[in-house]
Amino acid sequence: MTSPTALRSSPVPSRGRIGQLRDRASGRHSPLRRLDWPLQISVITLSMVGALLVWSATRQREIESGGDPQIFLKRHLLNLVIGLALAGVATIVDYRILRAYAPFVYLGSLFGLIAVLLMGATINGAHSWIVLPAGFQLQPSEFAKVALILGVAMILGEKHDDRDTGIQLNPGHQDVVLVLALAAVPMALIMMQPDFGTVMVFVFVILGMLAVSGAPSRWVIGLILCGILFGGAILQFHLLKPYQEARLTEFVRDNQNTSSTGYNVDQAMTAIANGGLIGRGLFNGMQTQGQFVPEQQTDFVFTVAGEELGFLGAGGVLVLLGVVLWRALSIAFDSGDAFGTMIATGVVCWFAFQMFVNIGMTLGVMPVTGLPLPFLSYGGSSMFANLLAVGLLQNVRLRARSDPYAL
Repeated sequence: MTSPTALRSSPVPSRGRIGQLRDRASGRHSPLRRLDWPLQISVITLSMVGALLVWSATRQREIESGGDPQIFLKRHLLNLVIGLALAGVATIVDYRILRAYAPFVYLGSLFGLIAVLLMGATINGAHSWIVLPAGFQLQPSEFAKVALILGVAMILGEKHDDRDTGIQLNPGHQDVVLVLALAAVPMALIMMQPDFGTVMVFVFVILGMLAVSGAPSRWVIGLILCGILFGGAILQFHLLKPYQEARLTEFVRDNQNTSSTGYNVDQAMTAIANGGLIGRGLFNGMQTQGQFVPEQQTDFVFTVAGEELGFLGAGGVLVLLGVVLWRALSIAFDSGDAFGTMIATGVVCWFAFQMFVNIGMTLGVMPVTGLPLPFLSYGGSSMFANLLAVGLLQNVRLRARSDPYAL
């Protein structure tokens, strides 16, 4: 039998809403403690590693040109700070409130995509950037990924969250058509830039969200088949510009080629092979410091990890990227409503596709598409959009209905 003294010394669990508020105020169940810290730590670690890789990839070039050897490092860190602030805002604002504002976010993204066509600059063959003062550039298509996920989640999640009947309904044919129409407009604007890589991200995100939402499987299968036929038609009838077609087909050709795309991939593979088990050491990679790999701070940043950090360092990067996907999937699974699940699912599809394609193209097994590696590649718009997506994941995590202390 328990003694009265023991009873008095045992903690009494808080009851009711007032008790929950008291616990939260005392810090025992504060929102900060309920963040998904494995996700947050992995993202920040990847971003800091990315800063070192970007610094190494650009340092020698800036020294030779008489510039500041740390300029890209400083900009990358500034982008990270701004991105974390945006992630904080995306975490604080209840994602269930964002459902009402999703149409305005979507329309805002369309305005940005139209603006870049009218007043943007062409860089590396794509009319995708709005040039800002102090050397900064804005890429509206990166933010359009966030807007698309919110818009599709609003449509597909609405059927599940029928509060009047309490019945869980899967999206129907009309919902799928509406989703496809919603995605078609930004995809068409992005193809006009042209930016085929980002369009591929959109396609993968749409397919993933439709599959998880419970939409009719015939739509998912049909869209996959249409995509294959459309891709074949593009190559067969040469509907892309020559450099775009070369990017898509070079990786399946013989390595004995002299095209710029083939050269990039060959140099990237050589850099990774040079790294061995433990790498050449930061700032000591022959391919990296010799500037043999073009666009190494953006598209081919993983080659810096492979050459200078070696198999172990690059493997560590892959582990951290895997943790990000694992935690995002967990958040999607634990979400208390379909809207939150759809948001997390869209982010998982986005990140997974870009990780796979970016690393795959450095290894010569995927086409060169110009897609950045999340959290590691240099670029403000990419960093901002990625961290906004992480903020949305934390938002869903904080407000999971299974948590008795959810906000």
